[in-house]
Amino acid sequence: MVQTISMESTTSMPLSENVYLTTSKFDSCDDLLKSVREFYYSKGYGISIRGSRKDKHVILQCDRGGLYRDIRGISGKRKKTTGSRLINCPFKLLGKRSSDGAWIFDVKDLSHNHEPSTDISGHPSFRQLPSESIKSVKEMTKAGTPPRQILSSLHQQTPNLPVISRNIYNVKRKIRRENLRNRPMINALFEELDEGGFIYDISQNAEGWISRLFIAHPLSIKLAKAFSNIFLMDCTYKTNKYNMPLLDIIGVSCFNTAFYSGFVFLEREDEENYSWALRAFKEIIGQDPCVIMSDRELALINAIKKVFPTTSNLLCVWNIEKNVLANCKKYFGRAEEFDIFMSDWNNVVYSTTEALFEENWFEFTSIHKEKKDAIEYIKNVWLPWKEKFVSAWTDKYLHFGNRSSSRVEGAHDKLKQYLQVSTGDLREVKEKICLVVEHEFNEIKVKLSSEKIHVHHDGTMPLFRELHYHVSHFALKEIYKKYGFTKDGSMTPCTGHYMATMGLPCAHKIKYWQGTTFPLDLIHPQWRIDTLSLNSQNDLHDENTGRLDELLNELRSTYQRWPLNKKKHALSLITELLNQSDAFFEPVVQRPKGRPPKSKKKGGITSTTRDPSRFELIESSQRRNEANGENNLFDLNVYPLDTFDLDGPF
Repeated sequence: MVQTISMESTTSMPLSENVYLTTSKFDSCDDLLKSVREFYYSKGYGISIRGSRKDKHVILQCDRGGLYRDIRGISGKRKKTTGSRLINCPFKLLGKRSSDGAWIFDVKDLSHNHEPSTDISGHPSFRQLPSESIKSVKEMTKAGTPPRQILSSLHQQTPNLPVISRNIYNVKRKIRRENLRNRPMINALFEELDEGGFIYDISQNAEGWISRLFIAHPLSIKLAKAFSNIFLMDCTYKTNKYNMPLLDIIGVSCFNTAFYSGFVFLEREDEENYSWALRAFKEIIGQDPCVIMSDRELALINAIKKVFPTTSNLLCVWNIEKNVLANCKKYFGRAEEFDIFMSDWNNVVYSTTEALFEENWFEFTSIHKEKKDAIEYIKNVWLPWKEKFVSAWTDKYLHFGNRSSSRVEGAHDKLKQYLQVSTGDLREVKEKICLVVEHEFNEIKVKLSSEKIHVHHDGTMPLFRELHYHVSHFALKEIYKKYGFTKDGSMTPCTGHYMATMGLPCAHKIKYWQGTTFPLDLIHPQWRIDTLSLNSQNDLHDENTGRLDELLNELRSTYQRWPLNKKKHALSLITELLNQSDAFFEPVVQRPKGRPPKSKKKGGITSTTRDPSRFELIESSQRRNEANGENNLFDLNVYPLDTFDLDGPF
């Protein structure tokens, strides 16, 4: 039985302890550690490693041994009260390897200056994860599983496992250190980008700090080249510890699903930064897309016009509607009155011809002429851009049914679900980007393989025989819908808008081909699956490599004919390029765009949740007023106009 005395005195240990320590032998140091910890855990003491020398010895002590050392000198500056379990317990053992290779104990001091614990789970050494659990944590961490779900999984596998969330975070931190291998984060990032086949570009400021970073995953490059007709672009926030806006470039597949085409960390949202990002993206796709969808971000609009001069830049109608709501709702006293205003405005936006637009605009301004401020806002802010969002003009462009940037908002949300927190560095964000891109690519790849062997039941008629196994099911469904119009007599005069915007035949074209077989060449390549292959890895290399080889061969053949001064100049240029320093520094923390949070406690400083947009605050104000029986829709005293960004950060 263990005899205990005061905390300042020592506790005599039973004889069985001496027998265990003098008679036990182990094949390895790990076996010795496991055994001695289990032995002393049963007695209420935790054991930790004080020092070791590989294959020689290991020094063990009570995990309450030693004293707290304020190495950083912050004991008087802490914001919260802290403590220490260390009380300089004298217990010490030496595990050493004997001449015959076995590991044995050498007793130094078996006394303790404290009582044994009745519940050993309070000792950190007791809560150490076994090797099998550490392996599971590494696998789940690599898969992007949140720590709370990792902890739940471990407890399901081993119900009595003495592990808490702090153990999971410690293992994750250790994994990060191991992956860095004593390299600076930036160097590790670029080495991994090179090894992973990424295409990336970097921009530095005068001090050498990274100000812009473009990243394109090799799988994203493959999809972007396969579906290069339309892209949607928008910035999101709260993704990294530097507060750098992240420009998401989203493509649309033949299945009408979105995929990530590229990611750009920007220093600021100005024309220079956007132009730099778009030029890097253009290097990948090698051509101007048909359409780029964006918000009314003037800097981005100007950059698109400069970098992609032949591309049609359309504006998101949903974003326009919400901005009209945020800026015009305050001029209306009743919700019903404003609903009529928005309905009439939508009639203007969706005018199918220029003549109809002029008619609807005149009617709109006449009906709501008493709301001069609201009309003036729309006239000054949005009407100059009518060619970018009114159907009479946008129906001339091949946008494949994309009139809003909702796909980008969904992409922002999906990425943030993988990120989990907004305090990661560039390398950590890159790792999460890899997870979400690989997930989406596999979904598209499997869907492609599946649709190549499935026949859609709605279109087994001879008219569509040539389309099966060649066109995506989404496109086939759209064609079948148009075919239905030819049977129910609901056809309207042909405007050509459907074929111009979707790249699919309209009801009139389908009716023309009835009685024959619909030709496959009337389907836009965007919707074709027979010409698409996502299996080959040969096209993932940098296309500039081939051009470089050609230039080197040409240089080698012409070098001998040059005069000495030209040879010397060429050698100096090449030497200068080879000797250029690749030293990079982490980006500086940027001031985030949008209104500052009122309190860090709301959502926390690590949250990826976006700040509410102005229209959302207005709508919530309306709901509160309606619940209280009040008529006013929005209180500008609570939310002044200069408090918000136009679109609100996502």
